[in-house]
Amino acid sequence: MVCRGRRGFTLIELLVVIAIIGVLVGLLLPAVQSAREQARRSTCVNNLKQIGLALANYALSHEGLPSGYVATWDNYLQKEIGPGWGWASMILPEMEQGPLFNAINFQTQIQSPGNSTVLVNRLAVQLCPTDTASPTWQAVNGVRWFYSGVLYSNEYPICAVPGSNYVGVFGVGEPGVDGDGVFFRNSFVRYVDITDGLSNTVSVGERSVNMRAGRGDATWVGSVPGAQLWSCVPDPYDPDGGVCRHEDGSGMILGHTGEGHGPGDPYGDVNQFSSRHDRGAHFLYCDGHVRFLKTSINYPTYKALSTRAMGEVFSHDY
Repeated sequence: MVCRGRRGFTLIELLVVIAIIGVLVGLLLPAVQSAREQARRSTCVNNLKQIGLALANYALSHEGLPSGYVATWDNYLQKEIGPGWGWASMILPEMEQGPLFNAINFQTQIQSPGNSTVLVNRLAVQLCPTDTASPTWQAVNGVRWFYSGVLYSNEYPICAVPGSNYVGVFGVGEPGVDGDGVFFRNSFVRYVDITDGLSNTVSVGERSVNMRAGRGDATWVGSVPGAQLWSCVPDPYDPDGGVCRHEDGSGMILGHTGEGHGPGDPYGDVNQFSSRHDRGAHFLYCDGHVRFLKTSINYPTYKALSTRAMGEVFSHDY
């Protein structure tokens, strides 16, 4: 009787099988990643739609949209003294966050000790799952600068604030007072004031902190009095050539479309719009629909969408 042993794989056969498996994984992985990104984008769009519904309910109850943020200007100190609470904090009841809303003392500054428990609340509806923004970040005041490629700072922390990926649309100019969009300091814009049309005017847009190497922090609480937003990234990533630039705290809750850059442009300002999706960002329109605007959008059209009553005429094929 002849005993025959079981024939195993040769080394060459094993390597071929491993190579085939590697090719299959390589083919499947992009499809899996694409499916995951589509799911994350759907969640992001749904977040903006929930915010849009909350804004509509707020406007119905109060006969107008909430202020971009609430603050008093001190002529002697030549600065805003708060309290700073923004539009996203004012619609908390419409977002089914009544207990959180009731915990806020809107008469005191955001950084007041009595509001400390509020500032640790991370709201999932305010965060795009594609982004990896920190749950909280530190609002600061002071100065930052580069010297011989090294970043230095002389600043003090004001308070930690919860992160967000959605900011209100101020309009074309730098955020602050008297914007031509629907949100600005102490604003009260009614739907009848949006004469450009609710379907032609954006109210909220995305912002990513990671799209531009650490620039673009945002929060749902508002504009922290005395705080600054910084753009400080060394060459070759910083469009300002390694020079630190800062904007005031209103950019924490508001964004603008000025300075010649479309949404998601890596050369855009620290307080503009961006996302971790493809080049561009999602925007909520005043009528409640959400649309993805590409970085390559016609720039005059982009600016026109951010204003409420300028009477611009543009094609809807953008």
